[in-house]
Amino acid sequence: MSIDTLQPATAPAAPPLPAKRAGAKFSKLDTVTKLVIALVVGILLLLIGYPLIRILTQSFSPEGRDTLGQILTSATNRGVLLNTVALGLVVGAVGTCIGFAFAYAQARLEFRGKRILHLIALLPIVSPPFAVATAVISLFGRSGLISNKLLGLDYNIYGLTGLTVVLGLSFFPVAYMNLLGMLRSLDPAMDEAASNLGASKWKIFRSVTIPMLIPGFASCFLLLFVEAIADLANPLVIGGDFTVLSTRAYIAITGEYNVAGGAAYSLVLLLPGLLVFLVQRYWAERKSVVSVTGKPSGRVNLISSPLGRIPLLTIVLLIAALIVTIYVTVFIGAFTKILGVNNSFTLANYQYVLAGIGSDAMFTTTILALIATPIAGVLGMILAWLIVRKVKRGRGVLDFMGMLGLAVPGTVLGIGYALAFNKPFIIGNIQLLPALAGGGAILGGAMAIVMVYVIRSMPSGQRSGVAALQQIDPAIDEASTSLGASGITTFRTITLPLIRPALLSGLTYAFARAMTTLSPIIFITTPQTKIMTSQILSEVDAGRFGNAFAYCTILIVIVLSVIGLMNLLVRDPRPKTRTR
Repeated sequence: MSIDTLQPATAPAAPPLPAKRAGAKFSKLDTVTKLVIALVVGILLLLIGYPLIRILTQSFSPEGRDTLGQILTSATNRGVLLNTVALGLVVGAVGTCIGFAFAYAQARLEFRGKRILHLIALLPIVSPPFAVATAVISLFGRSGLISNKLLGLDYNIYGLTGLTVVLGLSFFPVAYMNLLGMLRSLDPAMDEAASNLGASKWKIFRSVTIPMLIPGFASCFLLLFVEAIADLANPLVIGGDFTVLSTRAYIAITGEYNVAGGAAYSLVLLLPGLLVFLVQRYWAERKSVVSVTGKPSGRVNLISSPLGRIPLLTIVLLIAALIVTIYVTVFIGAFTKILGVNNSFTLANYQYVLAGIGSDAMFTTTILALIATPIAGVLGMILAWLIVRKVKRGRGVLDFMGMLGLAVPGTVLGIGYALAFNKPFIIGNIQLLPALAGGGAILGGAMAIVMVYVIRSMPSGQRSGVAALQQIDPAIDEASTSLGASGITTFRTITLPLIRPALLSGLTYAFARAMTTLSPIIFITTPQTKIMTSQILSEVDAGRFGNAFAYCTILIVIVLSVIGLMNLLVRDPRPKTRTR
């Protein structure tokens, strides 16, 4: 089993093919393909368009306009806004630096254990958002095992410092995966040419490698900035008095019952998310750096000298040790009565989690994620196929609509769903859509949760599908069409088998994302539909860290087990042939 196919939550979208690429011809659309396009557009409008419209209408209602005005005029709200920006800037810088350190060590340094280091770096992707925050509190809080018991310090980890540590460790895999891919794609011949001209390793790093990675640095920083300001789970757990816009919107809706005010706060969160997404797409299309020319390239000369390896490896291994310590704390804490207070062994935490509400939450979460995963994976592949192969006019709009699930912050999406699907959708006397979220919703809100899972996970499949289709000659599809096959038949029998690895990547990420998400679904969960991440938040709020650790451990085991099973089911059944 491998988790290498997982992609970071907000990896940049690969831009679609240029409109006039040599050999790429857009055939005339058949009726079935037109129906597929209409169906896909309708699904996107329902899953992302309608909730965003409801956010806008509520934000510009009289109550919403009052809140929007107070955000700039009230000193308290201005402080919340400044806190949010500061958090985004700090986490963006810290996470990008950590990601680059891991990526450079993996791609350019010579040392043993690269595979293990890679898996350690990917751990935060398959774990719930509370695992790191709760463990950090247990280790470095006022009664923490390290800060208090070991060092004798009365240290307050809550606030900006704690959020920086937690969010930096949680989101740096995004920068790590992106920068690792860029480093591996750089042509080693450039380094060799600089070396032949007498440049030292440091000179090559400073004048050749870093300038080539500047677009990647900017992209990762912007992505982590948006992830940090949009995160809700960690500020609720370790934010303390450091209030940000996501928690302010949550308090407005759940504590003040001011739905319009919560929508107004979420609108302010939405604007930077969309702006960063658009800037990133423009950057990817206009500022790409070409380093793969098709000419024979050199061989990467890994740095083996102690002076070049030891400083960076020391930093990387210390951070890796901290990550391992955090997850060991989660595991041990699940078998401890009160970690740091009463460290005696117990199975009571698992007995609590596996009985009653806990077992219901595990079963419900897994089933809903399993329902959403194939839908998100296949829908992402269909979107990629339409964008790359079928749609010529308006494909940029279609691509943008598909990626909105990634660009819109989770808190904003959750509030949008609560507004959009809490009541039946009625035009005149005709009920077009029943209530899908809330106490009176179909299946107790389960349908709305599945919809959130799908729209949040689908962009990963779309992104990997576009990248895979760009590597396949369009003549293969044209040959199938010339033999009389419809567009959907060609996709099912020809295209889909060829992009099997991309489909597997989309499926594994979709499942991991669905199992570990909180921000979008915390607003639409009901007593009838219990979700594991929501239950973990309840346990943390009540101070029952042992139960929370048990939940986290079980959730990680479920995610890794299902990912392994997916690797077996979706793998290529054709026997591998040896090349001589």
